[in-house]
Amino acid sequence: MAEDPTPFDLAFEAARRAAQEGEVPVGAAIVKEGRVVAVAHNRPRALRDPTAHAEILAIRAACLALDDERLPGCDLYVTLEPCPMCAGAISFARIRRVYYGARDPKGGGVEQGPRVFNQPTCHHAPEVYGSFREAEAADLLRDFFAARRD
Repeated sequence: MAEDPTPFDLAFEAARRAAQEGEVPVGAAIVKEGRVVAVAHNRPRALRDPTAHAEILAIRAACLALDDERLPGCDLYVTLEPCPMCAGAISFARIRRVYYGARDPKGGGVEQGPRVFNQPTCHHAPEVYGSFREAEAADLLRDFFAARRD
């Protein structure tokens, strides 16, 4: 009997789907009380929307699924450290915990760059846990961009 996929398994599947579609391979899953309520991947090119990051799309889908504009008690699993825009949305959504894969020294907004959740103007700071399956996430991104340069 096969085990159910973990939230990170689903996020990585979504990231691989993004890569197949020519999008930067980032995937996200949102879980509440052990149940996956949303999975999404980057789609800014397809949607012609610079805000269509995996985290934003997952937050939107989770809000619709739970019929609420906030997501208290929800945990976000994402393959790459959220950028400042996504960190802001995570805060406004009141997500409880963020688990991420690869660090993003150039564009990260959580533990790199502006560290949005550490700012006094941040309304809500989730618990943050990084470096889950970091090598896998970094390899996925590196391979995607290497293929674009060839």
